[in-house]
Amino acid sequence: MPIQRPSWLPAYIPELQGLRGLAVLAVIIYHCHPRLEGTWIAYASLWGWAGVNLFFVLSGFLITSILLESRGKPHYFRNFYGRRALRIWPVYVLLLVVVYLEAPWFIGPTILDAVKAAPWWAYVFFVQNLIHLALPPAIGPTWSLAIEEQYYFLWAPLVRFLRRPWLLAAVLTVALVSSPLMRRTHLAWITPTHTITHLDGIAWGSLLALGLYTLSLSRRVWLWMGLIAIPLGVLAAATVAGGTAFLDSALAVAFAGAVLASIASTGARNPLNAVLRRGPLAFYGRISYGLYMTHLMIFIFFGWFDLRMDRYGTVGNLAVVAFRLAASTVLATALWYGFESQILKLKRYF
Repeated sequence: MPIQRPSWLPAYIPELQGLRGLAVLAVIIYHCHPRLEGTWIAYASLWGWAGVNLFFVLSGFLITSILLESRGKPHYFRNFYGRRALRIWPVYVLLLVVVYLEAPWFIGPTILDAVKAAPWWAYVFFVQNLIHLALPPAIGPTWSLAIEEQYYFLWAPLVRFLRRPWLLAAVLTVALVSSPLMRRTHLAWITPTHTITHLDGIAWGSLLALGLYTLSLSRRVWLWMGLIAIPLGVLAAATVAGGTAFLDSALAVAFAGAVLASIASTGARNPLNAVLRRGPLAFYGRISYGLYMTHLMIFIFFGWFDLRMDRYGTVGNLAVVAFRLAASTVLATALWYGFESQILKLKRYF
């Protein structure tokens, strides 16, 4: 079975940028939930955590697509890991340096006490999600980054050496099945952010890429599959999977459907695709990595503003949310244009 990009699938899918923007805004709203109680958006904000699952689906699809297209080319590992390091490490290291150098502000104790509180190697090797470690809130989002880094490390060799697509599909199926089952075990060594319990989204995204590159289905068929998966996943999450270990699995199905529908309809002239391709969502998708990594640090840094707004009740709470979003957006925009995008120019060497 040949592995190749479908002729109708462009190299760049702008709609995915909008989905990425939607995911990061959902996470930010979720972290603002205490300030949204009593408002019409309060209930919806409780589900903002699911934005991370959408990130996982997107990562699974994009990374697997890259690996499938490059696995027969020279310097496979050097190019892949080099480009991933340029994308991930600069902002990650910058965040850790700022938070720990300003430990009394962001963490609480002195710098020395903060460094002693967590093993340094956990951050270096991206395993902070695998050990029972209370991450400082300012660097809390790094748990999901650790999962993605572990995925890059293990999945790239499998794609390279498992030449038959059905073997890759089997590995992903095992991940899909084992993830909710491991969530049900409640074993002592499994942390709430353990990789083995958060594989649903990445596995579904990877399966999407594998299916698109190996199955000779028309664009219309893929579109209908995505459109059907969205309500099925949402319905399952709202009924049988709600409150169970299978909730993340149901949401991953819905998000995989949304990603697939966006891929199959890319370039379509309709309001939804236009919203995803351009405008605020696409912009937030562009700056999403820096925004996701730094927004809690910004919340903490401007905690003094929260205290001043407390006296104004709901109006003050909404002012805090608006200020947090504005401040986080400014920093993430500066990071993208002045730091990230400049470093990413080095990708041409890989």
